[in-house]
Amino acid sequence: MSKLQLLLDEYGASHKNPTNKLIHWICIPVIIFSLFGMLWSIPLPFNDLNPWINIASVVVLLALIYYIRLSIPLTFGFIVFSGIALYGNFLIATSSMGSKLFTISLVLFVVAWIGQFIGHKLEGAKPSFFKDLQFLLIGPAWLLSFIYKKMGIAY
Repeated sequence: MSKLQLLLDEYGASHKNPTNKLIHWICIPVIIFSLFGMLWSIPLPFNDLNPWINIASVVVLLALIYYIRLSIPLTFGFIVFSGIALYGNFLIATSSMGSKLFTISLVLFVVAWIGQFIGHKLEGAKPSFFKDLQFLLIGPAWLLSFIYKKMGIAY
């Protein structure tokens, strides 16, 4: 069995309750989106030259290195999702709400994490990342694995 499948199985062991699963389907994307928003908000000296060069983009690149080591197909899924999340944050950052990006992201981040912990309370199991921080990156892969299975794509 691949390292990825072992990680997905271990992550899935504490995500069997249907309500907890639903909460994760909502909260994991919100957490990623809001994390990117908070990171996008960190000013860098050259942000005026190119808004796409920011801490959020660097974090995405680092995450991609991790995903490439696990699965090329899931890496492409993460690229698509990350691209959408980064673009959404770009739209907020360049809109009239741009100065509020950090605050909006922080509120979403906190609410989504509260949701995650409620889900785990219902599940009766601690979040996987308490055991190993890499499970913070496995959560999105776990969701993508369901999408890939539904589409008949091997990962």
